[in-house]
Amino acid sequence: MAVFSGRDIDCIRGERQVLSAAAFSLESGGALTLRGANGAGKSTMLRLMAGLMRPVAGTITWDGVDIADDPHEHNARLAYVGHADAVKPALSVLENVTFWGELAGAGGMAAADALAALGIGHLSDLPARYLSAGQRRRVNLTRALTSGADLWLLDEPTTALDAATTDALTSLIDGHLKSGGMAVISTHAELGLAETGTLTLGGAA
Repeated sequence: MAVFSGRDIDCIRGERQVLSAAAFSLESGGALTLRGANGAGKSTMLRLMAGLMRPVAGTITWDGVDIADDPHEHNARLAYVGHADAVKPALSVLENVTFWGELAGAGGMAAADALAALGIGHLSDLPARYLSAGQRRRVNLTRALTSGADLWLLDEPTTALDAATTDALTSLIDGHLKSGGMAVISTHAELGLAETGTLTLGGAA
């Protein structure tokens, strides 16, 4: 059983301390929900967990080893879906998803199956530039499904999703957890996941 954890995490962005002595611990099959007001540091925490930033103090470890010791290994075990839109407008929907899966090693769900799981299989051949905001969000979320990654880091994944798609996403996350995966989710929504802890973050001046 893998353990992903952090302790005494401080982070400063600009001249503002965003996180102070934050801590978390997550085991295989578990999920962690990040809560807090806008600016509390939820997105920052996810970026730290992904190894895209380094804390000014504290450590983030996988099975006791600092993730900074081998960034490539850590990157291979995670799928990070942030606010940034990674959809390439000149490619079709299926071409986008296939590219991401191949980039990640194609160890997860097939591209067509991932699109069907999020209710957009019928858009496979559509040029991505014609997608609505909600459709683009669903396409982006397929990156987690196709990755084969143990750790999913999802930043406000329900943004622009309708209730039915939110329910489908919850089922997909639950399936990931039941197969031994982990998920950290920044969200204001109540997803109703079975195995979920909560880390509430508060902005620091």
